[in-house]
Amino acid sequence: MPYNRSLKDFSRELRNHSTLAEILLWKELRTNKFRGYSFNRQKPLGNYIVDFYCKKLDLVIEVDGDSHVHQDAVLEDNIRQKVLEEYGLSFFRISDAEIKRHMPHVLNSLNNLIDDLELEKGLDRTYFF
Repeated sequence: MPYNRSLKDFSRELRNHSTLAEILLWKELRTNKFRGYSFNRQKPLGNYIVDFYCKKLDLVIEVDGDSHVHQDAVLEDNIRQKVLEEYGLSFFRISDAEIKRHMPHVLNSLNNLIDDLELEKGLDRTYFF
């Protein structure tokens, strides 16, 4: 996956100004806490910055807040996702509200997706808690 160094400062700025939903999800994903996988937040990938990224799973997690509901934003998100999927990345999109209201459901859905990705990639399915 190409790395655009010019996005480094902007990704740092985004990390420093995370939304509440991003902070809540990050608490569940950081320091290999979720099934032993390492996630990065506000990770530059190509010409984009994704909310969360797990290199081992080729998985992008996007938190969609209010700014993602407008027609133009949805179109841009779809284009961005398609470009990144062409690099072999999988996407998990979750709404800001879902994270705030139903974190156990979000984590269960993510857990199920990871099960599928592990099977697809032939990864060791050992859980680390």
